[in-house]
Amino acid sequence: MTNLEKYNKAFIETLEIAEDQLSGLKYQDIPAWDSVGHMSLIAAIEDAFDIMMDTDDIIDFNSYEKGKELLSKSDYGVEF
Repeated sequence: MTNLEKYNKAFIETLEIAEDQLSGLKYQDIPAWDSVGHMSLIAAIEDAFDIMMDTDDIIDFNSYEKGKELLSKSDYGVEF
């Protein structure tokens, strides 16, 4: 499974959405991505990539695209 597939799977399973809803998705765009859903999503992503995200990055993680940008930082070593 590629990193993009792992990333997408975390969103799809945690937020219970279809893959075609990912592009452009932002925090609180859908009811499932509320504060509780956000922490569940972060946990799923951390598990998928075996990382621990910094608090600042968790707060800044406000969209599907921003998440990819944050995970691509050298701290996490996730390449898409």
